[in-house]
Amino acid sequence: MSKIIDALSEISQNYDALFVDLWGCMHNGIEPFADAVAAMQKFREGGGAVVYVTNAPRHKTSVEQQLLKIGVAPDAHDEIATSGDSARLALYRGAVGDKVYFIGQKHDQSFFDPLKIVEDPVEIEQVPLEQADGIVCAGPEDPLADPDVYRPDFLYAKQKGLKLLCANPDIVVDRGEVREWCAGALAKLYTEMGGESLYFGKPHPPIYDLARRRLSALGKDVPDSRILAIGDGVLTDIRGAMGEDLDSLFISGGLAAQVTKTSHSPDPDALSTYLEKEIVNPTYTIGKLR
Repeated sequence: MSKIIDALSEISQNYDALFVDLWGCMHNGIEPFADAVAAMQKFREGGGAVVYVTNAPRHKTSVEQQLLKIGVAPDAHDEIATSGDSARLALYRGAVGDKVYFIGQKHDQSFFDPLKIVEDPVEIEQVPLEQADGIVCAGPEDPLADPDVYRPDFLYAKQKGLKLLCANPDIVVDRGEVREWCAGALAKLYTEMGGESLYFGKPHPPIYDLARRRLSALGKDVPDSRILAIGDGVLTDIRGAMGEDLDSLFISGGLAAQVTKTSHSPDPDALSTYLEKEIVNPTYTIGKLR
């Protein structure tokens, strides 16, 4: 059974680095969570390193700009590893060809910014679906629309044998009080229809490899036993941590707030039922990151 705690400080002495989810943990897409920011600042003041590990479908510079716009204090983290960065490495190595059909919003176009760390990168051209060698999905054009609107395009793409590169495996996210669909919902639909989806964010290994490399670049040689993964998504953050053999802290007051009956803290029985249903076992659980 996951141990319910009231504050990160109760367990922080056991860890030298944190892999922290952003949306639902540090902010809600509109404003920062002050207690979470303070907790990260305190952890860093004690000598710990904080790496934001996010399924954002953009590179880390774009995410840093978004955090500043929202108002998340820049001294609350050391590094950022994004699903977008991990997926961009695959894109520019030719994972889905050089002619790609893009699904996403205008602000997601930064996904195609030049990537200088890849030697002889593939020259990517965005084209209509009929001319595409593959699909890049950063999220639905309308995050409030049912993913089924893509079914006709996906049927055509599957028949052509196109691979779909998913830049954000999250299924949903809460922007303030509004729940929105993410790229993971579209990739899930494409896979269910018989298409092939390629994933690079949580819970899949590439983003954790990137997070470890960025942690190491800070001069921090931290064994996995001293890393704590924090997040509010059981299918991404917690399942990913379990797959990497990392301890985890589940934020029950995020996506699962209702089902875990979380106010300040989750209801123990509701939490236990939810975790058993999802077949996950986070090391710790807390209502909100603080």
